[in-house]
Amino acid sequence: MGKKQERYFYTAVFNYDDNEISVIFPDFDVATSGVDEDDALLSARELLGITIFGYEEDGQPLPAPTQLSAVKCEPGEHAVLIDVYMPSVRNANINKSVNRTVTLPAWLNSVALEHNINFSQILQDAIKQQLHLN
Repeated sequence: MGKKQERYFYTAVFNYDDNEISVIFPDFDVATSGVDEDDALLSARELLGITIFGYEEDGQPLPAPTQLSAVKCEPGEHAVLIDVYMPSVRNANINKSVNRTVTLPAWLNSVALEHNINFSQILQDAIKQQLHLN
């Protein structure tokens, strides 16, 4: 796959139903929905971001975006251009937490629990210090 772009634009089709707005990305064959336009737009942007991130992680080429003017809509549907800023999506996934199992002497664990020590934070701080990271 080529160089990763910072921003992508893909066409989504908003379908207005009585109860919700469904959003379909024809280029990816994925869908989401929202209770109103703001919610649908945010859901669409989030879905587009994680879908593109998945393609990037798998090394798959992205489909060419369908032009907004080329989308044929049925009554009650509207084509909308959705953009996503990928550095935010990538960073959110990079900083995702993972569980690690650590072993401590029982006495140290007991004393730490008595003092309400946040084990995760101390371990993160110690690793950053050891690696000379900010």
